[in-house]
Amino acid sequence: MEEKEQFFLKIYNLGIIKFGHFTLKSGMTSPIYIDFRPIASRPDLLIKLSDLLLSEVPYHTFELICGVPYAALPIATTLSLRSNIPLIIKRKENKGYGTKRMIEGIYKRGQNCLLIEDVITSGDSLLQTVRDLEKEGLIIKNILSILDREQGGIDNIKKRGFNIRTLFRIGEVLKILEKKDLLKEKEIHIIQLFFKKKNKKNFQEKRISYEEKKEKISHPIGKKLLDITLKKKTNLIVSADLIYSEKILELVNLTGDSICGLKLHADIISDFSSSFIASLKKISVEKKFLLFEDRKLCDVGPTNYLQLHHGIHKISSWADILTVHVIAGSISIQNLNIPPNMGLITVSEMSSSGRLSDDNYIRKALNISLKNPKVIGTVAQRKVDDRLLLFTPGIHFSQSKENSMGNTYIHPNQAFQESRSDFIIVGKAIYQSKNPKIVAEKYREVGWTAYKNGL
Repeated sequence: MEEKEQFFLKIYNLGIIKFGHFTLKSGMTSPIYIDFRPIASRPDLLIKLSDLLLSEVPYHTFELICGVPYAALPIATTLSLRSNIPLIIKRKENKGYGTKRMIEGIYKRGQNCLLIEDVITSGDSLLQTVRDLEKEGLIIKNILSILDREQGGIDNIKKRGFNIRTLFRIGEVLKILEKKDLLKEKEIHIIQLFFKKKNKKNFQEKRISYEEKKEKISHPIGKKLLDITLKKKTNLIVSADLIYSEKILELVNLTGDSICGLKLHADIISDFSSSFIASLKKISVEKKFLLFEDRKLCDVGPTNYLQLHHGIHKISSWADILTVHVIAGSISIQNLNIPPNMGLITVSEMSSSGRLSDDNYIRKALNISLKNPKVIGTVAQRKVDDRLLLFTPGIHFSQSKENSMGNTYIHPNQAFQESRSDFIIVGKAIYQSKNPKIVAEKYREVGWTAYKNGL
């Protein structure tokens, strides 16, 4: 401990701890900010830090090293040089040019990678890096961190099955500084107040409520959907991927009381007709849910217009909500002449494994969504701007399930806790079940509880 204590006193003199009012990357506010980046300007201290970290984990347990971008990158680089173990570099986002890769370096699927983080608060950014590395087929077992802020991040990571070690804990180092008379009286008071309030629940990032969301959503259909959600206490949308109208009507009669929306693919219905739509509309009014046509228009504007208003489906005459891709650019959805009682949902990110949309595309799709007043929300697998409603497909109680068609599933809790989803979309798990009514109600209960727990 003496060696680590002496080391911390040296790096403290670089100004790594600051006092004031700070908003952290996790969204939490804090009177203390820890910044290890100045160590990169002191090669001797960087080497010493690397040696201390390497002493925490056996070399034979990993084949690669990666730092959580970007503060941990120089630390990971030094670790690689000291251990002679290859380094890979994780980008924060795909820039849309060059190799367009999220992970740079030489690696193979199945290799074990040691992950390096500087400061653990909630652990969210670290877990995002884990997900990105695992998508590349890499195995993450061990994680090293310089400092734990003791705000729930370590527990959050351990609960997900990772072995994480940290050199220092915030309480430990602040006691060292106080013992050495390196803190002012005002700073000691701030520390005491910090630890007094350091209840993990107080520091968790909260989602905004549906009532608050209504204030941010301007489109009437977005507000109507939220009104239904609040009145029925459901954020469940059932995806009826069925090819016969009779089966769809049977499904909505069973599940209508548990849902806020029904998602259709009109072009797969073998016996589609105006009488079917009339029956469906009647049920939707009686049971109070919206009709969500998942057409995913993705052509140039004039063709999108024709597909929306013409043909045998005449989507604009009955759908409350319509999905669109924006791969053709913002102008492709600007002049659709949609009715005032219809809202658009963009598809920013799909739930299929191997999808081609990278972070650069997703960022552009979200920007287009925010700028179009007809757009009420987006489909994505991540948290988005609160001015958009977030719809998360690929929901299944069997967490991390992947089917033979390449669809990746997540649990409702994951959608609400990690992505801050507003609505979950469930298909096969309900309509292929023996009792769709009971299963839909179960998804409604779990989805609503997950939303409430995030407030």
